[in-house]
Amino acid sequence: MPFPSDTDPDNAVFDLLETERIRQTTGLQLIASENFTSPAVMHATGSILTNKYSEGYPGKRYYGGNVNVDEIEALAISRVKQLFGAEHANVQPHSGASANMAVYLGLLNPGDTILGLSLDHGGHLTHGSPVNASGILYNFKSYGVTSGEERIDFEEMRDLALEHRPKMIVAGTTSYPRRLDPEPFKAIADEVGALLMFDIAHLAGLVAGGAHPNPVPYADVVTFTTHKTLRGPRGGCILSKAQYAQAIDKAVFPGSQGGPLEHAVAAKAVAFREALDPSFSVYAHQIVKNASALAAALTKEGFRLVSGGTDTHLMVVDLRPFDAECTGKVAQLVLDEAGITLNKNTVPDDPRSPFVTSGVRIGTPSVTTQGMTEAEMPIIASLIAETLRHRDDAAAVAAVKSKVAALCAKFPVYPHKL
Repeated sequence: MPFPSDTDPDNAVFDLLETERIRQTTGLQLIASENFTSPAVMHATGSILTNKYSEGYPGKRYYGGNVNVDEIEALAISRVKQLFGAEHANVQPHSGASANMAVYLGLLNPGDTILGLSLDHGGHLTHGSPVNASGILYNFKSYGVTSGEERIDFEEMRDLALEHRPKMIVAGTTSYPRRLDPEPFKAIADEVGALLMFDIAHLAGLVAGGAHPNPVPYADVVTFTTHKTLRGPRGGCILSKAQYAQAIDKAVFPGSQGGPLEHAVAAKAVAFREALDPSFSVYAHQIVKNASALAAALTKEGFRLVSGGTDTHLMVVDLRPFDAECTGKVAQLVLDEAGITLNKNTVPDDPRSPFVTSGVRIGTPSVTTQGMTEAEMPIIASLIAETLRHRDDAAAVAAVKSKVAALCAKFPVYPHKL
């Protein structure tokens, strides 16, 4: 049975894909968890491996015909181990969330106590939120940030660890702008005999590029996503000490996943090779420089930065000093109209709901991939402020959108139809 004729394409989908390319490349992409992948990564993601079933691991598959898949997955494993200095790697998790759940499944029992950063203080859903499987299946206790400096409160964490004697401590964040040194987490985990899991979903590219401390030598397990600062395909990865390799692998398959997405694994292998290139270190450090410059420029525009700034690729902006009536929800919507994409975000102890919020989260990975540097960050801050000051003026917002498009035209990332 032949495929439908190439002369009768699915215009409904492919026209929308082209519209999305235009949206991404003519607007400022400031969502901290997004990035632009290389054409090579996209090519591998859309490769012929989407046809292949490969349950199991290299050399131990439940289906035939995996000789080439085995080589590709082995290559991805070898490269990521080299990139982070890890003893063991599993490259099959479909996402960061599935990677985290596989770690819990492999190393803990339901009901075990875990410490994780509170969601409203910068943690992730999979770090114990009651609406997530992590919080439903495990007894999570949440630590937070200090009320003044808005930094992780290690005294509170230690007190909770001594009180509850957790089986695991989870380090890692999703909207926390400061450096995460692994030593304090390790010291508390060792004091109470807990396993230490480090979730570097946001930080993986910075770690790989030497712009952030590497937690692999300190942690029992490290999880991350491959599509944020690491600039790879959408997916997850688990690194661990050799002693946990078997438990982790069994927890991924058959414990929590079936057949791996080997086209995504191939794209991960490509991304890991790109991250091993010396140029990636320059890129990672530029992300941080850009974030610092953008944070400083936003402060001059009248915004308050949670914790006073950033050490990483992202910042959390408290909108209330700028305009007490401007919620994160409103800001996200009107900035979208101006071609500036970011997301609403709670600030610590936010009086508003997570669906409204008093803040936004802003990241610099994508604009850095485009080639923007510190010189463009005050321009971006000005465009954000101008949009929010005139958010009720459609003509003013449209004028900002034209300025955004003109700026992005100077830094083309995918200039032609894909």
